[in-house]
Amino acid sequence: MGRSMPPTLANGKICYLDIPAVDIDRSADFYARVFGWKIRRRGDGATAFDDGVGEVSGIWSVGRPPAAQPGFLVYVMVQNAEATVQAIVANGGEIVQPIVADGPNITAKFRDPGGNVVGIFEEPTLRAKS
Repeated sequence: MGRSMPPTLANGKICYLDIPAVDIDRSADFYARVFGWKIRRRGDGATAFDDGVGEVSGIWSVGRPPAAQPGFLVYVMVQNAEATVQAIVANGGEIVQPIVADGPNITAKFRDPGGNVVGIFEEPTLRAKS
C-alpha cells in the first residue's frame, strides 16, 4: 500500500511526528502491525517511521511524558474501524473511546503502548473499496 510518488511538499503540511514512548521498539512494532507504518533506522541510529502512504514521517522519543489526555489529538485514517480496534487490542493497545458514528464519520480513540491517546478515523471511501 506504499506510494510510488514522493510525498507532497507544501507550506502548511503536517510532515513529522515525535511520539513519546516508554519502549521505542515496542511502540514501533505496535504501529507497524496495526497501521502498516514502515519502520527504518535513521543515520543517527534513531528508530524512525513513514506512515502507510509515505506522507508523514517521525520518530519515537523516551523521556517525555505521553499525550495521555486528549488535548491536541492526532487521528490515523483507517479502512475499517472495527478491524483496527481489534488489531489495537491484539497488539497491546487499549481502547479509551469505543467506535462512535457521527453521521458519516466513524471514530474511536486508543492508548498506545507509550501511553499516548490517539484517534482513528474510518474513511468511508476506503471502506467502500474493501
